Amino acid sequence: MKFRSMLLILAGLLISTTVWADKPAYRIFNAKGKKTSYKELLKDAGNSQVVFFGELHNNPISHWLEFELTKDLFDIKKEKLVLAAEMFERDDQLILDEYTGKFIRKKDFEKEAKLWPNYSTDYAPLVDFAREHDLKFVGTNIPRRYAAIVNLKGFNGLDSINAYQRGMIAPLPIKYDSTLNCYKAMKEMFAGNGAMHQTMNLAEAQAIKDATMGYFIFKNLEEGGTILHFNGTYHSDNFEGTVWYLRDFARRFPFDTNILTITCVEQDELDALSEEHLGKADYIICIPSDMTKTQ
Repeated sequence: MKFRSMLLILAGLLISTTVWADKPAYRIFNAKGKKTSYKELLKDAGNSQVVFFGELHNNPISHWLEFELTKDLFDIKKEKLVLAAEMFERDDQLILDEYTGKFIRKKDFEKEAKLWPNYSTDYAPLVDFAREHDLKFVGTNIPRRYAAIVNLKGFNGLDSINAYQRGMIAPLPIKYDSTLNCYKAMKEMFAGNGAMHQTMNLAEAQAIKDATMGYFIFKNLEEGGTILHFNGTYHSDNFEGTVWYLRDFARRFPFDTNILTITCVEQDELDALSEEHLGKADYIICIPSDMTKTQ
């Protein structure tokens, strides 16, 4: 009977361990794949002029951590914190300013601005936080119609735009390094697969977005301040894309620009960071692959 009782106890412990094991929503790793903490991430973010938060657009953990980081950085930086985002285009800056400045109503802003489908759940809390705390919120992205022109005609398609239109994009002509992995991979994706000719300009369309975002981040740099920029992971992974352009613009600035990057990845297991994700960013937020989606 004693032996049987011991077996039952061991079986119970095994079942308990299996059923009640922790199911973390995320783990944070540094660029080398070492486990680290949100506390360390926040400390480094507070000491940075620009923080790129590379999100998975439909991932709730990404969006929750963006909001938590916004609140905690505000506690550190107060009015020196600036929010900025890929999700708002330059021609929406006026109405974004009017809303965050409490000049217009929420329903008017949401009716007239070009908002992403998941705005109400994922980005409205950030914009409303800026409104509540009198923070600047910068829409950094190129108007999509101009990016579409580049996709169809290449950079030369923008030659005929007027001065007002040029004010909503990075100064032309932009630098373009086709050997950067983020653009090279796009080219290779379409090469030899029978895609229409204009899709070969997709990398250039991506570059004009990155350049424009980098430029308007640069335009809002302030010594002692922190810009928290929200964007898809592809725009800042491996310190390329928008980060590359910001660094190019920031060479003209009177003080060194300290940049921190964060990216989000999905894995089946969170105990260790997969080799493919090493070095993607200064901080890598690893999220379960079966996490529910926001859209």
